[in-house]
Amino acid sequence: MLPPGETLLLTLRLAGSVPGRAGRELHARRVSAQEAARQASSPEEAQALHRRADKRFFADFDALLDAATVGGAYLEKEKLAEMVAGELLMLEEQGLRVPCFVLLPNHLHAVLHLPASAGLSLYKAVELLHQRTATQARRLLRGQLPSEADFWQTGFHHLPVLDAAELSRVRQYLLAHPRRLALPPRFHEWPYLHDAPL
Repeated sequence: MLPPGETLLLTLRLAGSVPGRAGRELHARRVSAQEAARQASSPEEAQALHRRADKRFFADFDALLDAATVGGAYLEKEKLAEMVAGELLMLEEQGLRVPCFVLLPNHLHAVLHLPASAGLSLYKAVELLHQRTATQARRLLRGQLPSEADFWQTGFHHLPVLDAAELSRVRQYLLAHPRRLALPPRFHEWPYLHDAPL
């Protein structure tokens, strides 16, 4: 059973990390699937189809990010990854819970729990995270990132986590992600992941 509030799977990605055409095609397929869901014969069927479209979009979009055919891979840099990981954990000081996250070379996934009593919205929390980490990243990258380029892609993707069983599947997916991508170990394992009880 999940605690009261909202639990989400959040994805942030570096600017330019998905080929434009492929990203547009994925969004168009998602919109088409959501429109089809509105034509369902019952609200329950519509909700199930809408959810299926969102999950399919997540899987396809994540595959594009994992392919890493365009854009930078700045999150594989140790100091930068440690800074972003630290800022993710700082969200807990703003009232959000961060039970699980993984940083990958060009994107990150985080499970966030927004308690019913949280005073900060998800949108504001992500905006502040974007701002703080982008400013520090520019300092750490020192000229590797063009001055006119954004660090993060504007916006984010999120998928509601509906129950404890789904949360367990999401955690397993995130924690196995570095191994699936065969990311180079630092010491014994890819260190830029976090798993704590909700």
